[in-house]
Amino acid sequence: MHSLAERLLRTIRKQELMRAGERVAVAVSGGADSVALLLLLVELQVELGIVLSVAHVNHKLRGKESEDDEQFVAKLAEGYGLALESLAKSADRAQVAGIESAARRDRYRFFASLASAGKATTVATAHTLDDQAETVLMRLFRGAGVRGLAGILPRLALREGGRVRGEAIRPLLSFRREELRDYLRDRGQGWREDSSNRDVSFLRNRLRLRLMPLIAKEFGAPAVEHIADLAEIARAEEEAWVGQGIESTATANAMDVAHLLARSLAAQRRIVQAWIEAAVPNAKISFRLIEDVLALAHGSAGKKIDLPCASNDEGWAESDCTKWFVSRRRTELAIEPADIEARDYTYELPIPGKVDVPELGVSVEAVTTDVESAPESQRTRLLDAGWAGQSLVLRNWRAGDYYLPANTSTKRKVKDLLNKLHITGTEKKMWPVIEKDGQLVWMRRFTVPEQFGPRPGSRTGIWIRESPR
Repeated sequence: MHSLAERLLRTIRKQELMRAGERVAVAVSGGADSVALLLLLVELQVELGIVLSVAHVNHKLRGKESEDDEQFVAKLAEGYGLALESLAKSADRAQVAGIESAARRDRYRFFASLASAGKATTVATAHTLDDQAETVLMRLFRGAGVRGLAGILPRLALREGGRVRGEAIRPLLSFRREELRDYLRDRGQGWREDSSNRDVSFLRNRLRLRLMPLIAKEFGAPAVEHIADLAEIARAEEEAWVGQGIESTATANAMDVAHLLARSLAAQRRIVQAWIEAAVPNAKISFRLIEDVLALAHGSAGKKIDLPCASNDEGWAESDCTKWFVSRRRTELAIEPADIEARDYTYELPIPGKVDVPELGVSVEAVTTDVESAPESQRTRLLDAGWAGQSLVLRNWRAGDYYLPANTSTKRKVKDLLNKLHITGTEKKMWPVIEKDGQLVWMRRFTVPEQFGPRPGSRTGIWIRESPR
C-alpha cells in the first residue's frame, strides 16, 4: 500500500468519514486532485469495505476542453470497472463573477440527487490543504468572522427538497496539492489541466497563482499549512459557540437591547449575526455591519442603518435582494423592510389561526392556551376564549382609537399611549391592535383590558403571538 494511501486510511478512520457497506461516489473533474482521490480510494476500497462509483459534471464552460474532460473521466471509470454518474449542464454565464458559485450549486444539487436516488450515500470531493488555505485567505479578505474562517468543512449535508439525503466528505484536507501530483507520477497516471485555472479574473486564481507562491517563498512552505490550521481552530471555536446555544435568543424581528448589551462583547456579536441571518438570509454580513448594529444598540431611539444584500457571486439573484434596515426603537432593535409603506391594513385573524402581515414583516397568531400553563409574563395579555368567537379583526390603529390597559381607570388615546413609549414614524403608524365588535381588545406591548381578559375560573385564553414571516 502506498504511504499516501496509508495516511488517507488513518484520516478516514480517525474522522469516521466512511463506514463499511457505504456507496461512495468520488467527484472527479479530471484534474490531478480528484484523480488522485479516486486512485487512493480504489487502493483502499477493500480495506474500507465500500462500494465506489464516479460522479462527473460537465459545465460546458470550455467548449471542446470540457467534452474532453468528460471523456477522460469516463475512460478512467471504465478502466477501474466503476459506474459513472454524469451530468451535462451549462452554468449560468450571465453571472460573470458568480459563474463559479453557479457551477458549484449545480454540482452539489447533482450530488444530492445521487444520494436521493440511492446511488450514493456519500460523495467524496478532492479539496486539499492548499484549497483550505486559499479559502481562509479569501474569506479573510472579504471580512469573514469565525464561522467563515472555518473554511471548507470536512463534511457537509447534501439536501434536496429540504431533507438531508446524504453527505459530502473532504478526506484530503490535510494533503498538499503537490504530493498528490507526485503520487500520480509514481503511478504513471495522467490528469487533465483546466485552462480556466489560469484565468486571474477569478479571485481564487489570483490567490493561487500570485499570492500563495509569494507566501511560500517569503515565509516558507509551512506558512501555508499554518493558514489551513487556522480553519481547524476556527471550526472548533464555532462548535463551542453553537454548543452554548448563544444564538437561540435571536429568533424574532425585534431584539431587546438591554438583554443584548448585558452579554459579553463576543456574545453580542454572535447574537447579532445569528439574528440578522435568521431574519434576512440574503443579507451581506460583515464585521463592520455587526459593529454598526451594536453602535445602534448603544445609541438613542430613532436611528437606523441599511442591511446590504449579498452580491451575486455569493449566490443571490438581484431580484432576490429585498431591502431591509435595522432600526433603534426605545428598548429594542428591529429589522424592517426598507420599502414598507405607512398605509392602513386590516386582516381577519382566525381563532385559532395565523395571518401574515407584510406591512409589519411578521405573522400574527391567535393560539388557544391553558391560562395556568401560559408564561406568567403573558397572562395579563391573554384574551378570554369565551366571547372571542371564531375570528378577530387585526389592524393598525387609527385616529380616534382609545384603549384601556388593565389596571387603569380611564381610556386613553392610542396616540398618547404610543407617544409615552416614544414610538415614532412608520413604526407608530403601523402599530397593531385587535378589534372585536368595534372595541379595541388587544394592543401590542400593552395588557389586555380587564373586561376582555380571562374571567375568574376560566381555564382557556387566547394568546396573541408575533413571529418573523
